Amino acid sequence: MTIALGDKLPSTTFVKAGPDGSEPVTSDAFFAGRRVAIFSVPGAFTPTCSAKHLPGFVAKAAELKAKGIDEIACTAVNDAFVMGAWGKSANAGDAVTMLSDGNGEFPKAVGLEMDGSKFGMGTRGQRFAMVVNDGVVEQLFVEGPGEFRVSSADHMLENL
Repeated sequence: MTIALGDKLPSTTFVKAGPDGSEPVTSDAFFAGRRVAIFSVPGAFTPTCSAKHLPGFVAKAAELKAKGIDEIACTAVNDAFVMGAWGKSANAGDAVTMLSDGNGEFPKAVGLEMDGSKFGMGTRGQRFAMVVNDGVVEQLFVEGPGEFRVSSADHMLENL
Protein backbone atom coordinates (compact mmCIF):
# COMPACT_ATOMS: atom_id res chain seq x y z
CA MET A 1 0.00 0.00 0.00
CA THR A 2 1.30 3.46 -0.90
CA ILE A 3 2.01 5.89 1.91
CA ALA A 4 -0.47 8.75 2.23
CA LEU A 5 -0.67 12.24 3.69
CA GLY A 6 -0.67 12.09 7.49
CA ASP A 7 1.06 8.70 7.64
CA LYS A 8 4.16 8.19 9.75
CA LEU A 9 7.13 7.03 7.71
CA PRO A 10 8.10 3.42 8.32
CA SER A 11 11.51 2.71 9.84
CA THR A 12 14.25 2.05 7.29
CA THR A 13 17.98 2.67 7.09
CA PHE A 14 19.79 4.91 4.63
CA VAL A 15 23.56 5.19 4.19
CA LYS A 16 25.53 8.40 3.73
CA ALA A 17 29.08 8.55 2.41
CA GLY A 18 30.85 10.49 5.12
CA PRO A 19 34.44 11.57 5.66
CA ASP A 20 35.13 8.38 7.63
CA GLY A 21 33.36 6.01 5.25
CA SER A 22 29.76 4.85 5.11
CA GLU A 23 27.46 6.06 7.87
CA PRO A 24 24.12 4.32 8.47
CA VAL A 25 21.25 6.71 9.20
CA THR A 26 17.84 5.51 10.38
CA SER A 27 14.81 7.20 8.93
CA ASP A 28 13.46 7.66 12.47
CA ALA A 29 16.52 9.69 13.49
CA PHE A 30 16.86 11.54 10.17
CA PHE A 31 13.29 12.90 10.12
CA ALA A 32 12.81 13.39 13.88
CA GLY A 33 11.92 16.89 15.04
CA ARG A 34 12.31 18.69 11.75
CA ARG A 35 10.76 19.37 8.37
CA VAL A 36 12.55 17.59 5.53
CA ALA A 37 12.02 17.74 1.78
CA ILE A 38 13.08 14.39 0.34
CA PHE A 39 12.98 13.36 -3.28
CA SER A 40 13.54 9.97 -4.83
CA VAL A 41 15.03 9.32 -8.25
CA PRO A 42 15.25 6.05 -10.18
CA GLY A 43 19.05 6.25 -10.28
CA ALA A 44 22.09 8.42 -9.80
CA PHE A 45 23.66 9.76 -12.99
CA THR A 46 20.58 8.92 -15.06
CA PRO A 47 19.56 11.55 -17.66
CA THR A 48 16.53 13.33 -16.15
CA CYS A 49 17.81 12.89 -12.60
CA SER A 50 21.17 14.47 -13.44
CA ALA A 51 19.99 17.16 -15.84
CA LYS A 52 16.87 18.36 -14.00
CA HIS A 53 15.87 16.71 -10.72
CA LEU A 54 18.95 17.02 -8.50
CA PRO A 55 20.10 20.35 -10.03
CA GLY A 56 16.65 21.85 -9.42
CA PHE A 57 16.80 21.10 -5.70
CA VAL A 58 20.39 22.36 -5.47
CA ALA A 59 19.40 25.62 -7.19
CA LYS A 60 16.24 26.10 -5.11
CA ALA A 61 17.67 25.03 -1.73
CA ALA A 62 17.73 28.52 -0.22
CA GLU A 63 14.15 29.20 -1.31
CA LEU A 64 12.93 25.90 0.13
CA LYS A 65 14.71 26.58 3.41
CA ALA A 66 13.20 30.08 3.51
CA LYS A 67 9.78 28.38 3.40
CA GLY A 68 10.48 26.26 6.47
CA ILE A 69 12.39 23.27 5.15
CA ASP A 70 15.19 22.29 7.54
CA GLU A 71 16.96 19.86 5.22
CA ILE A 72 16.71 18.63 1.64
CA ALA A 73 17.61 15.03 0.84
CA CYS A 74 17.91 12.98 -2.31
CA THR A 75 17.59 9.20 -2.24
CA ALA A 76 18.08 6.49 -4.85
CA VAL A 77 18.63 2.76 -4.98
CA ASN A 78 22.40 3.16 -5.37
CA ASP A 79 25.31 2.60 -2.99
CA ALA A 80 26.65 5.40 -0.79
CA PHE A 81 29.79 5.85 -2.87
CA VAL A 82 27.81 6.39 -6.08
CA MET A 83 25.47 8.80 -4.29
CA GLY A 84 28.46 10.67 -2.83
CA ALA A 85 30.13 10.93 -6.24
CA TRP A 86 26.90 12.07 -7.86
CA GLY A 87 26.41 14.75 -5.20
CA LYS A 88 29.97 16.00 -5.80
CA SER A 89 29.52 16.06 -9.57
CA ALA A 90 26.28 18.04 -9.17
CA ASN A 91 27.83 20.47 -6.65
CA ALA A 92 25.17 19.48 -4.10
CA GLY A 93 27.51 20.46 -1.23
CA ASP A 94 25.50 21.24 1.89
CA ALA A 95 22.39 22.08 -0.14
CA VAL A 96 21.22 18.48 -0.61
CA THR A 97 22.04 15.46 1.57
CA MET A 98 22.62 12.37 -0.54
CA LEU A 99 21.03 9.28 1.03
CA SER A 100 21.87 5.88 -0.39
CA ASP A 101 19.29 3.14 -0.28
CA GLY A 102 21.22 0.34 -1.96
CA ASN A 103 18.69 -2.33 -1.02
CA GLY A 104 15.62 -0.30 -1.94
CA GLU A 105 14.15 -0.48 1.57
CA PHE A 106 12.64 3.01 1.56
CA PRO A 107 10.60 2.89 -1.68
CA LYS A 108 9.39 -0.61 -0.79
CA ALA A 109 8.37 0.49 2.73
CA VAL A 110 6.39 3.46 1.39
CA GLY A 111 4.89 1.50 -1.52
CA LEU A 112 6.65 3.48 -4.24
CA GLU A 113 9.00 0.96 -5.80
CA MET A 114 9.12 0.32 -9.54
CA ASP A 115 10.40 -2.44 -11.77
CA GLY A 116 13.18 -1.06 -13.94
CA SER A 117 14.21 -4.50 -15.23
CA LYS A 118 13.48 -3.67 -18.86
CA PHE A 119 16.14 -0.94 -18.52
CA GLY A 120 18.62 -3.23 -16.72
CA MET A 121 18.04 -1.44 -13.41
CA GLY A 122 16.09 -4.01 -11.36
CA THR A 123 13.79 -2.79 -8.60
CA ARG A 124 14.14 0.94 -7.95
CA GLY A 125 12.26 3.79 -6.35
CA GLN A 126 9.72 5.70 -8.40
CA ARG A 127 10.31 9.39 -9.02
CA PHE A 128 8.60 11.19 -6.13
CA ALA A 129 9.04 13.94 -3.58
CA MET A 130 7.59 14.51 -0.14
CA VAL A 131 7.70 16.92 2.73
CA VAL A 132 8.08 15.07 6.01
CA ASN A 133 7.39 16.90 9.25
CA ASP A 134 8.75 15.09 12.33
CA GLY A 135 8.43 11.74 10.57
CA VAL A 136 4.91 12.36 9.22
CA VAL A 137 4.11 12.86 5.53
CA GLU A 138 2.87 16.43 5.10
CA GLN A 139 2.98 16.55 1.30
CA LEU A 140 3.44 13.83 -1.33
CA PHE A 141 4.10 14.26 -5.04
CA VAL A 142 4.33 11.06 -7.12
CA GLU A 143 5.17 11.17 -10.82
CA GLY A 144 3.45 9.11 -13.46
CA PRO A 145 5.66 6.73 -15.47
CA GLY A 146 8.23 8.67 -17.51
CA GLU A 147 7.14 12.06 -16.14
CA PHE A 148 9.04 14.80 -14.38
CA ARG A 149 6.78 17.56 -13.13
CA VAL A 150 5.20 17.21 -9.69
CA SER A 151 8.35 15.97 -7.91
CA SER A 152 10.39 18.99 -8.99
CA ALA A 153 11.77 21.63 -6.67
CA ASP A 154 9.65 24.27 -8.46
CA HIS A 155 6.44 22.32 -7.88
CA MET A 156 7.33 21.77 -4.23
CA LEU A 157 8.00 25.48 -3.78
CA GLU A 158 4.62 26.34 -5.27
CA ASN A 159 2.95 24.05 -2.74
CA LEU A 160 4.74 25.17 0.43
